[in-house]
This record gives sequence, structure tokens and C-alpha cells, in this order.
Amino acid sequence: MNPTAIPALRRVPAATPISEILAVVEEDGGVIIEGLLSADQIARFNADIDNDLANLAPGGTHTDEIAKEFHGANTKRLTNLVTRSKTFREEIIDHDLVHNLCDAVFLEESGTYWMTTAQVIEIGPGNRAQMLHRDLENWYPFVGMGPQGPEVVLNFLIALTEFTEQNGATRVIPGSNHWPDFEDRGTPEQTVPAVMRPGDALFFSGKTVHGGGANITTDEHRRAVGFAFNPGFLVGEEAYPFLVDRDLARSLPPRVQGVLGFRSQYPKGTPGLWMVNYEELGDYLDAQ
Repeated sequence: MNPTAIPALRRVPAATPISEILAVVEEDGGVIIEGLLSADQIARFNADIDNDLANLAPGGTHTDEIAKEFHGANTKRLTNLVTRSKTFREEIIDHDLVHNLCDAVFLEESGTYWMTTAQVIEIGPGNRAQMLHRDLENWYPFVGMGPQGPEVVLNFLIALTEFTEQNGATRVIPGSNHWPDFEDRGTPEQTVPAVMRPGDALFFSGKTVHGGGANITTDEHRRAVGFAFNPGFLVGEEAYPFLVDRDLARSLPPRVQGVLGFRSQYPKGTPGLWMVNYEELGDYLDAQ
């Protein structure tokens, strides 16, 4: 494929109606939402996590070579953001637009949803491009379902610094959410960069091929916060009830408690999952 023929990712303001945002994602697999977070929110969140990120060594801790390559030799991935950042737990993952988009996608088919993972991803100088992938590959049966399968991941990747093609902006293959064979991850030549300013967000489907870009020619550190949601009938990556202090969890807004696993899940067709003695988990936790 001729790279010049590949359409750039479309961009919309954060005030765009939900239906219009989702129409672009349905067609292209992803969209850049401009100004999802304010400059003040970005500054406060960066201040929350700067020290922890500075003390974190780059590279993955996996012994598996493929996993190490996937995580990036000079990439830092800071997790447990709910505990580390008041801004993250009270503003970013409780953002109305985030929940309005997830509600529109998940509620009709899945009933409820929770956060599968959240991490700051900082790509440092000299880091090679990440291997291309689809986020639904965490739940392998959905790979075989292809484009006809349900939406099992919605991902938000918010730029905390400038995203440029040179410093490692995430690469996306528009339209790959419609490919008939999800074993096909495409090639780097088919990708386009998600060029963003701090506060802009790449919002994309778990069916869409993407990967972190290469940061070979700059001395910059490209920083983002990524978090994703999956239906209540699927287990997530991070086990938040084992990471987040229970007293802290009690102080959170109910919908944040829900996406972190501190409330029961109610997928369509079930009386409830993630329960205690068939009772709402949130009631149990408040009683302790």
C-alpha cells in the first residue's frame, strides 16, 4: 500500500456529540478528541506522577523476550495510577465524556464495564517502534470473531506531552477494525501517526491495529496516559482491589468504584457478577 494514500486520523473537538464521535470510530477504528483534558489537569497529573516515573527504570520486567520487546527497551510504564494520583482517580477516569462514550458502547450489549488497565507510558530516546497489535488480543476468542464480534475494549490514550511522528506518536491503521482476518496485524507502512497536543486523546476500538511509534531521532520523552475499559463479563489486566487501599476506594465516586472492581458487575442476562453472597459488592465493602 502506498503510505501517501492512507488517510490521516480524523480529529474532533471534545464538545462533539457522542453519536458523531462513535460514527467516526465505527468507520475508521479511532479518532483524536482534541482538548479532552485541560492544561491545568495535565499539569496537576504530571506533578502527581513525576517523582514515581523518575524513579522507575525503563524496560519491562518480563523474562519472555517477546513481552520485553513489546514493552520497549527505553519505555517506562507506570501503573497503579489510582493510588498515585488524585487527579487521575477523581477527574480523569471520572470524566463525563469518558463515561458517556463507554455507556453508549457497552450498556446496550454488555450491561456494565470496568477498567482493564491504566498506565503512564513514556517512550524515551532510542526506543524502537512497538510491534503492531489489537487490544482485544488479551481475550483471544474475540480475535477469531473478527469484525463481527462485540466491542470488548475501548481505549483512551491522552497525550501528556507533544506527540509527533519523530518522538514516538502512536501509529494506527485506519479501517483495520473492518479487516476480515484479525490475525492480520498489517505492516508499519500502513500506519499513520496520532499527532497530538497535550490534553488531546486518541480514542479507539480494541479491534484497531496500532502500536507505539519509534523515538529514534529525538532526545524527547513522549509521555501519555492510557486507560481502557472492557465489559463486566471479562476480567481486566490490573487487579485493582489488590492495588487500591480499601479506605481510599470508599472515598471514590460510585462510578469510579464500579470501573475499579469495588462494585458488582451486571452484564446483560445475569443477576450479577463479582458479588459477595449474591449481594452487591459495594454494600459489603461499605459495611466493613
